[in-house]
Amino acid sequence: MTSQTTIGPPRFRAFGRKHIDRLPWLEQLSHEQMIALKAVSAVLPFRVNEYVLDELIDWSDIPSDPIYQLVFPQVGMLARGDFDRMVDLVTSGADEEAIVRAARTIQQGMNPHPSGQQELNVPSLDGEPIAGCQHKYRETVLFFPARGQTCHAYCTYCFRWAQFVGVDKLRFSSHDVETLATYLAGRPEVSDVLFTGGDPMIMSSKVLRRYVESFLTPELAHIRSIRIGTKALAYWPYRFTTDRDADDLLRLFEDVRRRGRQIALMAHFSHPRELETREVREAMRRIRDTGAVVRCQAPLIRRVNDSGDVWASMWSEQVRLGAVPYYMFVERDTGPKHYFEVPLARALKIFSRALSQVSGLARTVRGPSMSATPGKVLVDGVTVIGDERVFVLKFIQGRDPEWTNRVFFARFDAAATWLDQLEPAFGEREFFFDPEIRAMYDGRWRPEWADDEDDEEMTA
Repeated sequence: MTSQTTIGPPRFRAFGRKHIDRLPWLEQLSHEQMIALKAVSAVLPFRVNEYVLDELIDWSDIPSDPIYQLVFPQVGMLARGDFDRMVDLVTSGADEEAIVRAARTIQQGMNPHPSGQQELNVPSLDGEPIAGCQHKYRETVLFFPARGQTCHAYCTYCFRWAQFVGVDKLRFSSHDVETLATYLAGRPEVSDVLFTGGDPMIMSSKVLRRYVESFLTPELAHIRSIRIGTKALAYWPYRFTTDRDADDLLRLFEDVRRRGRQIALMAHFSHPRELETREVREAMRRIRDTGAVVRCQAPLIRRVNDSGDVWASMWSEQVRLGAVPYYMFVERDTGPKHYFEVPLARALKIFSRALSQVSGLARTVRGPSMSATPGKVLVDGVTVIGDERVFVLKFIQGRDPEWTNRVFFARFDAAATWLDQLEPAFGEREFFFDPEIRAMYDGRWRPEWADDEDDEEMTA
């Protein structure tokens, strides 16, 4: 790894697919590796910046380096036939329209919006859907500000990859914060608004402030926490230190606290190396000084962090820096999941090994957790009941709040990587929540908290 040589504060510059031939860091790649990169990045989003290239990737360990795997699309991320098709187009000099057309076909087969995000999560006001919002759990509403729907760099495993491929119908995005504020005014049960994307930290502080202050009014006094989902601490920590509006951003955090609300950065750290630079540690210090809380989460991903020792190191360092380990997620069933997924049984072993190595301050973390259609499902253990070996599963959150903390069992399957690959234990035909989920898709049921006054018949 090299160091930044820029005189003065670093200036953010992003590089994408069109820059591949001009990136000096890639000169060591073979011709075949370059062709593969161009082919796969035509289907899956690719974006990187100088901080990631200079400070995080170990260029002596390519292609195995975990951060390289994290940001550079790889051969195995596409099915063999799809990969060969894209290579043929790239090497034959096909025009961009033909390449995009082929990419769209592949993308549609990669489950772009898993777990009912478009069908079940979009709230409505006066019978009209609210664009750029999701309301899956009673207490928390997600908002996708239009100006925050990109990132400082893209993760190759991102479950929101469909936000970045240029297909409007796949994208959650909104400029209309007023409609959401009106919706929230009638939802006193909502305590948290989560800004997500993309990465809201890509926005200027001025734009972010305009959005945030819409939720700090007396009419929305029940909104107690503003959360911001971000990878900026890992991919561009200068956002909080030397960017020209970094001080304004931190003043916004302080203003939120002064107005009696909590501000939480839901920081996405995938590997301990992202916590090692001087820049990220200074950024963490400055954020904490504002009174904001940093909570850390990431999925468990093969080739990047599928080791208990790696997670233990990461959680311990997060605690040392004053952050709170929050979630280890199971890689979602979307995009190049076959390349990154880890069987649930192995994920549990990795989590347990990591947890056994850290102090109680790091055991705030929960996992492995699947953000599945019915809710956040924890893989809590493996045991034998009677003569049957089973997964012990538990709802951390459910679409129906009554499901929260409920334990249920699935037949043990060493190869299963997601909830829908599991079968109920003890000869049961289906899980207890399956009828309600089917009814939600059919429009016959939704949780009581989600009802509008004119839609009461849906709870029947």
